[in-house]
Amino acid sequence: MAYPISLEGKVALVMGGAGGIGQAAGRMLAEAGARVALTHRPGKTAHPEALPGSGHGAFAADVADTASLLVLRDALKARYGRLDILVNTAGFTKPVPHADLDALDDELIDRMFQVNWRGQFATIRTFAPMLKEHDDGLVVSISSVSAFTGVGSSIAYCAAKAGIDVMTKALARALAPKIRVLAVSPGVVDTGFVPGRGPDFNDKVAASTPLKRIATPDDIAAAIVACATHLGYSTGTTIVVDGGRAL
Repeated sequence: MAYPISLEGKVALVMGGAGGIGQAAGRMLAEAGARVALTHRPGKTAHPEALPGSGHGAFAADVADTASLLVLRDALKARYGRLDILVNTAGFTKPVPHADLDALDDELIDRMFQVNWRGQFATIRTFAPMLKEHDDGLVVSISSVSAFTGVGSSIAYCAAKAGIDVMTKALARALAPKIRVLAVSPGVVDTGFVPGRGPDFNDKVAASTPLKRIATPDDIAAAIVACATHLGYSTGTTIVVDGGRAL
């Protein structure tokens, strides 16, 4: 695929690069000309060799462990010497019925915010100095329509994603003009991210969505890449990519 605005010479870091959205984002960023660093949690794998172009790499990191982020920062400095684009796709969820208040215990709430909010903030905090160096840094975080609909895998997940939207606005002000900060807000995406959701759930959601299908990882990745290649005057906003699901 050809992009009118090339990312040649840019370096992109995709946190959660072993996941469905992360893999798709990495591939599309590479197609646009960027060298791409994919992260994966210890014990899992990412596959930079599958990306088009050259200069890509895979690195172990855990967004819930700031020490591992600092190690990652040093590794990227040593290998690439720069960072232009940070994509936060790493996340975690566990379905909990909203009416079952007891099932949403303190441990699960803490884990939900540790990975889905604190981890994204910690990653941005870690890499902001590198992103500022060339005056045109970009952060794209993955939010969710659950942030404003209140419909999602758990109340804690909805709240954490609402926090991503607020963080996007706050950091867009705080980091401007050297770094733009955006979020992409999917509806239901055809990945294995939410445990227990299968074809029946997907078919039901597709039937009630105006565009009559659920999103593919490529749909979300295309919005991420658009933030880097087309939306150069946008910051502090959340781009909804849900097929009309939230209407």
